[in-house]
Amino acid sequence: MSVNRCMSLFSRLQRHINSRTARITAGACHVSPRSGLLQKQHQAGSVVSSRNVSSNSSPPKAPDTSLFVPVSLKTDSSPDGSVGVELTQLLAKDELLKVLNRFYKRKEIQKLAADHGLDARLFHQAFISFRKYALEAPALPADMHIILSDICCGAGHIDDIYPYFMRHAKKIFPMLDCMDDLRKISDLRVPANWYPEARAIQRKVIFHAGPTNSGKTYHAIQRYLGARSGVYCGPLKLLAHEIFEKSNDAGVPCDLVTGEERTFVDLDGRAASHLACTIEMCSVTTPYEVAVIDEIQMIRDLSRGWAWTRALLGLCAEEIHVCGEPAAIDFIRELMYTTGEEVEVHTYQRLTPFSVLDQAVESLDNLRPGDCIVCFSKNDIYSISRQIEARGLECAVIYGSLPPGTKLSQAKKFNDPDDPCKILVATDAIGMGLNLSIKRIIFNSLVKPNVNEKGEKQMETISTSQALQIAGRAGRFSSKFKEGEVTTMHRDDLPVLKEILSHSVDPIETAGLHPTAEQIEMFAYHLPDATLSNLVDIFVSLSQVDGLYFVCNIDDFKFLADMIQHIPLNLRSRYVFCTAPINKKQPFVCTSFLKFARQFSRDEPLTFDWVCRHVNWPLAPPKNIKDLVHLEAVHDVLDLYLWLSYRFMDMFPDTSLVREIQRELDNVIQQGVQNITRLIRATHPTITTPLQTQSNSDEQTSGRADSIYLTGSRGQRGHRGSGEMMDSSLANRLVRDGLLTPDLLQQLQKEWSKGQKQDLTNQRSLDAGHQNKNNKGKRKKKK
Repeated sequence: MSVNRCMSLFSRLQRHINSRTARITAGACHVSPRSGLLQKQHQAGSVVSSRNVSSNSSPPKAPDTSLFVPVSLKTDSSPDGSVGVELTQLLAKDELLKVLNRFYKRKEIQKLAADHGLDARLFHQAFISFRKYALEAPALPADMHIILSDICCGAGHIDDIYPYFMRHAKKIFPMLDCMDDLRKISDLRVPANWYPEARAIQRKVIFHAGPTNSGKTYHAIQRYLGARSGVYCGPLKLLAHEIFEKSNDAGVPCDLVTGEERTFVDLDGRAASHLACTIEMCSVTTPYEVAVIDEIQMIRDLSRGWAWTRALLGLCAEEIHVCGEPAAIDFIRELMYTTGEEVEVHTYQRLTPFSVLDQAVESLDNLRPGDCIVCFSKNDIYSISRQIEARGLECAVIYGSLPPGTKLSQAKKFNDPDDPCKILVATDAIGMGLNLSIKRIIFNSLVKPNVNEKGEKQMETISTSQALQIAGRAGRFSSKFKEGEVTTMHRDDLPVLKEILSHSVDPIETAGLHPTAEQIEMFAYHLPDATLSNLVDIFVSLSQVDGLYFVCNIDDFKFLADMIQHIPLNLRSRYVFCTAPINKKQPFVCTSFLKFARQFSRDEPLTFDWVCRHVNWPLAPPKNIKDLVHLEAVHDVLDLYLWLSYRFMDMFPDTSLVREIQRELDNVIQQGVQNITRLIRATHPTITTPLQTQSNSDEQTSGRADSIYLTGSRGQRGHRGSGEMMDSSLANRLVRDGLLTPDLLQQLQKEWSKGQKQDLTNQRSLDAGHQNKNNKGKRKKKK
């Protein structure tokens, strides 16, 4: 090798080592200029509560390293080429493998790596990747090649590998190099500082506290109507619609904004002074004189609580009128203490009394006009309405997945004194947003499916808050009934209900938070190779909240993120799609969501004709329950289109046409629900006799098994015959929890029948044997 060639190689190597060393020893990466949110979170002069709030100097939260997904690296040729080989020699793979394995086993190295963020799991993954790279790369960087060559020849120390190992580890786990910045981005300990516009004014907070039907919301709305400008924030579209109509009827121009709808009273589209909206849609930058936040106790909701937190901390209004349960008073005071705002409390008593009866209904034969049977599953709804119809009575039906128009239509039918429909069968969807003329609430069950803090579905007895919310619908002030009654369908449930209602509502202790699009974008800036689902997982893992808050459940968000991960979308669009409120239990809705995202990614507008082809419009009236459920799913798909149209107007251009066919579909669904008993008969033609809660006549066991599956109710309680086990409380609970199916029930029934027949045969044999012995004994005595 010539002298000039050697000098050139050494010169390149020196520059290379210097630049590499600078990069290896550099500190964590800095927050980009885009990270303006951090300045808001940590600006000087922040008002922070000294009570129940973690100190900003508290030790950082240890990350959940199981969420760190290694980035795949290509073993391409090094930019240094073969400089390392030219300066030293080729590396013997078997000797290099021994050196690397010795490096891995050194306890000092493992401890040093742990100090730099590589726990045992990450250390192992990083080493496997590093070893593969060192052994399989066509050419290693010159500096690394020389170090490894020296160690293999006994001229270097094995610990000298560490800087190169860490350099590689930070490539496959980029979050290690900017962990401090990620922690700052996910620091949720002072959410009040996220809303500088609200902090710039001294707001007056008035809490209207009282039970259901106490007039608390009425008093807040009166102040709202009398203000120069105002915003109403409600939990449901129906409530927002109600305030929208009430405001305009009172001569106060009011606009309506929900996730799927924008209605402006001004024909030119200018904003009115008042606005009624769903709480997720409220603006935290528009100034108002008065803001009303309804159902404030939902601030602790595991999925939607963040929306109430955002509204309470962020609304720019001179007066914030909060309506909700008294159990939230102390917590709201505590929360407002962090903003330096005092809370004025107005308490209200229920306007009409309601009482818990001493007797259960026990049979649908005992129903009276004004009764509402509350169920917690659609199967119960279908079965009970069929049984009521079999008794020659009409009933209205309301459950959560029905379109708002259908719910209002069924409520109107039930409330109409001239309509023969005097019975209502409903889920807990009646707990908010509907004015119903109910005399007696009848709980068909006290168990409902819930999602716990881990996102797991489980069956739980309803809480005191839920029971009061539903029971409070009986005997409302505006109805013809001056007092309400509450009871259960089944005798065994009544003492349980009394026990539930005897307790006070658990005080609210925490409020929900949720990562914003801006925070996720900042995460993605540092972790460009991570998926959206992985980004939010790491965010939650690193997030720090004080004692007043919790991070809301993000399982639905992650479900949608994973569903469309393979579709090429920019991060902001992907985030918006994943916040869409869809029912992930509906396969047709999920399929539609996927198709919408795919069409959007191609930059092809989703036109009216395209949507009609997708949903096979026009749709025929339902012939059975399956058809009705599909129509409800189609309505949800049209809702999804409208929801996305207000976020991507150019890509979802035919809003008015889609809304028009949605109204038509709502009418078709209304007709189907009005004929729901006919649809049930078409779906379950084998059910010929209704299941009676208390009956003096025995039923066929097979029919009873089908009925139990359909209703999830308790079955007969009066007389017990061959189907005793089928009617038992245990069997019904297993059915209600989804642990038994019709096939299993029928199989069990057959086995029980066979067992009973065998028992009867054995008993007869025993009896015959005893009789023979007795006869022999008598003959002996005669002798």
